[in-house]
Amino acid sequence: MRFVLAALLSAFAVAACGGGGEESGPRVVIETDDDEVAVEVEVADSSEERAVGLMSRESLGEDAGMIFVFPEEHSGGFWMKDTLIPLSIAFADADGRILRILDMEPCEAEPCEIYDPGVSYRSALEVNQGAFSEWGVEEGDRLTFER
Repeated sequence: MRFVLAALLSAFAVAACGGGGEESGPRVVIETDDDEVAVEVEVADSSEERAVGLMSRESLGEDAGMIFVFPEEHSGGFWMKDTLIPLSIAFADADGRILRILDMEPCEAEPCEIYDPGVSYRSALEVNQGAFSEWGVEEGDRLTFER
């Protein structure tokens, strides 16, 4: 089953309105060549949520992350200002195909590095640094959303 943007955005909208119980939160499933990986996610689909992201967090669960959803094609990078934990980020197109994976380091003081994938994308999934590699996730794999 392939991920379609309309279904993803609808599902995220339903999840965002659903009331925020962490136990029943949304998840992203990543299809790799050999397996599927489920990641419990927080959804950042507003400008305000995307601006804050995972700032000031001291930890992130092993199989957890944050997905940033954009209403249209987006370009440009992410930075790690006031982010305390090292992260990996996967940038995906409207079909959920992972276009680029980058590792990002915490930044306590400006200037902070900008992690630019060099491609246009519709979503970005942040997880603990090295998790994508550990799970066997590579560029070209696909993201799907499940409730």
